[in-house]
Amino acid sequence: MIKITFPDGSVREYESGVTGLQIAESISPALARSVVACGVNGETTELNRPILEDSSIALYKFEDPQGKHAFWHTSAHLLAEALQELYPGIQFGFGPAVENGFFYDVALPGGEQIKEGDFKKIEDKMLELARKDEAVVREEISKADCIAKFKAAGQAYKVEHIEEDLEDGTITTYTQGNFTDLCKGPHIVSTGIIKAVKLMNVAGAFWRGDATKDQLQRIYGVSYPKKKMLDEYLVLLEEAKKRDHRKIGKEMELFMFSERVGKGLPIWLPKGTDMRLRLQDMLRRIQKRYGYQEVITPNIGGKNLYVTSGHWDHYGKDSFQPIQTPEEGEEYLLKPMNCPHHCEIYANKPRSYRELPFRCAEFGTVYRYEQSGELHGLTRVRCFTQDDAHIFCRPDQVKGEFIKVMEIIQHVFKTFNFTDENVEVQISLRDPKNTEKYIGSDEDWANAEQAIIDACEEKGMKARKEIGEAAFYGPKLDFMVKDAIGRRWQLGTIQVDYQLPNRFQLEYTAEDNSKKRPVMIHRAPFGSMERFCAVLIEHTAGRFPLWLTPDQVVILPVSEKYNDYAWEIREALNQQGVRTIVDDRDERVGRKIRDNELKHIPYMLIVGEKEQADKTVTVREAGKQGAEPVAMAVEAFAEKVLAEVADQLGEIK
Repeated sequence: MIKITFPDGSVREYESGVTGLQIAESISPALARSVVACGVNGETTELNRPILEDSSIALYKFEDPQGKHAFWHTSAHLLAEALQELYPGIQFGFGPAVENGFFYDVALPGGEQIKEGDFKKIEDKMLELARKDEAVVREEISKADCIAKFKAAGQAYKVEHIEEDLEDGTITTYTQGNFTDLCKGPHIVSTGIIKAVKLMNVAGAFWRGDATKDQLQRIYGVSYPKKKMLDEYLVLLEEAKKRDHRKIGKEMELFMFSERVGKGLPIWLPKGTDMRLRLQDMLRRIQKRYGYQEVITPNIGGKNLYVTSGHWDHYGKDSFQPIQTPEEGEEYLLKPMNCPHHCEIYANKPRSYRELPFRCAEFGTVYRYEQSGELHGLTRVRCFTQDDAHIFCRPDQVKGEFIKVMEIIQHVFKTFNFTDENVEVQISLRDPKNTEKYIGSDEDWANAEQAIIDACEEKGMKARKEIGEAAFYGPKLDFMVKDAIGRRWQLGTIQVDYQLPNRFQLEYTAEDNSKKRPVMIHRAPFGSMERFCAVLIEHTAGRFPLWLTPDQVVILPVSEKYNDYAWEIREALNQQGVRTIVDDRDERVGRKIRDNELKHIPYMLIVGEKEQADKTVTVREAGKQGAEPVAMAVEAFAEKVLAEVADQLGEIK
């Protein structure tokens, strides 16, 4: 018999070899019908995999992230199985699950292309195969047999992947029907629960992400266990299009991109810059209360700086390539991270235990060479500004400092109405089975991971643990925000790091006059200004709080006779700190109202003959459908706006 521990701490005994599905059946038939995968000792696996020793277990439904991943992973294989039947000779690349569905990279023989017009027949074939309820069978296979198997199938990309990336003793395949794929899993146990599929789009993707290699076609899709769930998702997608930050950002004149400047390099326009600076000022006020000192570091650094930190070894391929200096023969990199620069600031002078914690903050712009196919508006760019800070502290200060950072992030999220309902917290831990990916001793990792777990427990913060999601130098606490239509975005992050202080030989003089090594905490409440602004735009649909919105007021003269009066009011309001513009186009006032509603300006002031005579404005407030416009004196209106802003900023403080 073996002992199985459930998430609530309860323990049951089962015979060795029991499966997750059998455990679910022992609890209730309804549960067994709804689970799609299980977690055994923190590793997501199939429901039919035997459990041979004492273990902890979690049972995942489709609604759980782990359940969706397994469901969509099998759906990717189902897509490939359908394509194999429809297009003999097709070549397969990679086909994983992703956050909102799955994709498969493929190449048709003779350079043929799959088009959106082909989606319907592919979807129909997928559902036809799913109705066969094919078992998904896992097999462990030797490298030699695996190469032979895929060579016989004519799968050149798979053979290259096996030869170059996989080691004997680590290879598994999964088979459903007549389709077999290289895969680590996990999967659902059979295809029958896939009831609804939708192929979303097709794009180009280089094999292995290398622009020098073949270009394949990447087919994206999504699937669900019920058609109703797919229909609801498609409605959400339509809402997402309306909230797309690229669309709203253009309408509100916040940012732009230029092919001449370069792909993935955002340009902040005056209104967007103004908004972004207000966000930074807000965080500066909060940070100041917590004792942070602001610094500025260069946008480039010597290559050796990032070799010392380890970033070159771990992220060099994702960085822009080194810049060679013609005279000195030195190499520089566009800055991929701020932390090595901050380590140098700490090392600039001797430090005493009395000075710690030392907290330095920077709105530092960093550069990463993202593949062009991965770029997306402000959420995936090649340069972005982090609201970065690093805390150098004694080991006994780690938990306290970590908790203070948690308070800052919670304050920021509360300000923008990211509540507990739409914020998920994840403890990202090292993968103990793959420690070569990380640097540092087991003891340091254990201490760092325990500090994060203890801090979450002390704050009463429920956080799920994710194995293998740690940074190469330390574990982290990641804050995943669900926006107004349910999509998850990683924004804030806190990381505990024992490694960079070692690599940079950082020290402080302890109370007994000995030399000690500080611990480093990395933190970014926004994450990056670009991604945070993108998520905020889509979460609010561009309707920002009044203190943040770029244009608080627009004045609409009913004809050109009242333009001078409109500009006079604008000047008076701007003098009092109310951000105001004038729309004096030769258009009917109804058209001006509709156009400015698209710009999400909170207040519209309509002025005509009566308003000019009375020295008033007629106030129309956005978002109050059916409300009658109100006539107000200009001074009274200014006081109203300033009071509303003061109330909002007071809550932030």
